[in-house]
Amino acid sequence: MTLTLTLTVSKPADFSGLLITPALAPETVTPETAGKETGDIRSAGGKTLLALGPLKKISTESIRRAGGALARWLAKNNVVAAGLELDGLFGLGLPPVAALNALAEGLLLGAFTFSRYKAEDEAKTCALNLLTSQAGQAELEAALRKAVIVAEAVNLAREWSHEPPNVINPVTLVERVQKLASEVGLKCTVLDDQQLEALGAGAIVAVGKGSNTPARLILLEHAGTTGEKPVALVGKALTMDTGGYSLKTTEGIVGMKYDKSGGMAVIATLSAAARLGLKTPVVGVIAAAENMVSSAAYRPDDILKALNGKTIEIISTDAEGRLVLADALTYTEQHYQPRAMIDIATLTGAVVIALGSIRAGLLSSSDELAEALYGAGQRSHERVWRLPLDEEYFEQIKGEDSDIKNSGGRKAGTIIGGMFLKQFVSDATPWAHLDIAGMMETDKDLLSYAPKSGMGFGVRLFLEYLSALEQ
Repeated sequence: MTLTLTLTVSKPADFSGLLITPALAPETVTPETAGKETGDIRSAGGKTLLALGPLKKISTESIRRAGGALARWLAKNNVVAAGLELDGLFGLGLPPVAALNALAEGLLLGAFTFSRYKAEDEAKTCALNLLTSQAGQAELEAALRKAVIVAEAVNLAREWSHEPPNVINPVTLVERVQKLASEVGLKCTVLDDQQLEALGAGAIVAVGKGSNTPARLILLEHAGTTGEKPVALVGKALTMDTGGYSLKTTEGIVGMKYDKSGGMAVIATLSAAARLGLKTPVVGVIAAAENMVSSAAYRPDDILKALNGKTIEIISTDAEGRLVLADALTYTEQHYQPRAMIDIATLTGAVVIALGSIRAGLLSSSDELAEALYGAGQRSHERVWRLPLDEEYFEQIKGEDSDIKNSGGRKAGTIIGGMFLKQFVSDATPWAHLDIAGMMETDKDLLSYAPKSGMGFGVRLFLEYLSALEQ
């Protein structure tokens, strides 16, 4: 559903049409009160009430969830226009700006649908008028504008993650990113497979060799205004992952279009950084490839040479994400000398076993960076959990005929993925790795504002982290 939000300073009584009123859940539900569960919507006492849950559980996240539930209700009931009273929302102990921001995010994220390829387009449009009698409209309007930009970025990441591999591949992704960069004011540079090979980036090139659409390294730059070194975000964008010669199962290969989710989160974050005018310089590096099977594809037992000079023995061609990221991390550090470098990837199935779809895995060489990302995750509710990187784990991937192996077996799979990537970052650069394999898609509605399929995880986390740097 396409949902438009308009903030108006007027009394709710002056609004003609369907008026929705947020209300706390009472101790005892009666026909005149709101429902008990956050997001319940019911007609009571001549009003349409949106339940916010009990007062003791009110938070920006509960308000975000209520907004998501309302968006779905509007779509289900084919509502084309309505009013939403805000004054009750502003009296719950939260700053009005924070409450409005959370509500708007929930509404816009909950309204997301992807029906582009359906014979009957399910697109619906609803205009929602946000009504308040509170002063300070300029501050509230600024909060609403920010929420719209952030939600649109998340939905962009979701939409592009949903696109099938016959539509988005490394080459067509470049075309999309160049167009987006031109629209929002980002600098975009692209390195093709021949340029990468000439540089010595043998890992990412090898992954892309089995495909008719070879690998690309996409560089996005938001200049900012501080003149400081940039924060670098590095994303894995496997537009399709068959597993290569270490072929996935029939069931396992379905949904691998979402293996580009990390890269899409980086693209969306950079677009939002430009639209928000963040002061902090930010670089986005997207390692794009398609992992296919052909006579040119790389194989188990191959030994590759990465951009930093390390040699990698291939144990599994299905451990390809760490290969494309290895060269991307080296290139990013060498060319941008970032103040911090964070990579995001759907890297291991092991993180899904460990953390499910509730938290992403976090591994880092820097306690300060890890704590900052953890805090940003708590505030945005895109939560992470830190795993160890003890040096002893390296023994699992220590090479025999090479410097390093790209797989270390089933034990500690997520940690081993992080340990592999750590070999391609110097100790001088604070670095963190986010394994979002549990967030690339969900087989059920995880939250009212996180519908089934692509989640767009990482965008709000990154923007919260970057915003905190400017405070």
